[in-house]
Amino acid sequence: MGLDPGVVAASLRSGRFQRLYTGVYTAFTGSPCREAELWAAVLRAGPDAVLSHQTAAELDGFAPGPTRLIHVTVPLEKRVVRVPGIALHRSGRLEKARHPARTPPRTRVEETALDLAQLALTFDDAFSWMSRPCAKRLTKPPLLLRAMMSRSRVRWRAELTLALANIAEGVLSPLENRYVRNVEQPHGLPAAKRQVVITRGSGHQYLDNLYEEFGIGVELDGQAYHPAEERWRDIGRDRALAAEGVVVLRYGWRDVTDQACEAAMELGSAAQKRGWLGSLRPCGPTCPVARS
Repeated sequence: MGLDPGVVAASLRSGRFQRLYTGVYTAFTGSPCREAELWAAVLRAGPDAVLSHQTAAELDGFAPGPTRLIHVTVPLEKRVVRVPGIALHRSGRLEKARHPARTPPRTRVEETALDLAQLALTFDDAFSWMSRPCAKRLTKPPLLLRAMMSRSRVRWRAELTLALANIAEGVLSPLENRYVRNVEQPHGLPAAKRQVVITRGSGHQYLDNLYEEFGIGVELDGQAYHPAEERWRDIGRDRALAAEGVVVLRYGWRDVTDQACEAAMELGSAAQKRGWLGSLRPCGPTCPVARS
């Protein structure tokens, strides 16, 4: 900006400027806000750097919250000295990954989701990173699929491709994906409608799965504990559905993992009693469906 180094030094001594990193200063007093911290980190990494991973997800609104480390990605060939507080990543395709307009500079939503999915410790966590921006309407499964296909190496490529198809149908959590992948599809059950809007008075609620033809709903409880207000809302919704002839079955994490076959048998039996003409198929040689 053309400031004489002596002016900068004097401003630092007087407290009018604060040094955040080498060569990066705030021109104000008081604690820097989060945006200033993020700008400082990306400026310290150089003109081609962008915020990425959890930090880019934080900015775009699909991360749980701010992380202690600020994640920055630089071009593969660029050499940057490691700086405390900055998690440095390198990419050979940064020009494609960079968002063309948003500031502070960051990766595109699709690239951010894929970066985080590739660092996930489990496939359930990877699925979560792919579904979150879709649930918040920040992107769509076809855009995520296109971004994934542009990468030469992707962990869980086949599984994520199938997962994106499920996300497009309204499967928005790892628990819901496990239900489809472990209970519904491998046992030959009919496909449900996902995230069905249930209107009660002037309010709206969602039902995870509705087998409308057979009057069966399936709700998936991801937490053992629900706030009382939410629990009573669910009970009220289930009563309203029962009055219309719809029975709601509720399953948790264990039901769709360790006891997925038993859940399929229970659901299949209920569907057959309500007019389903199909039959269950075993998901493998040890599946109890084969013995029933």
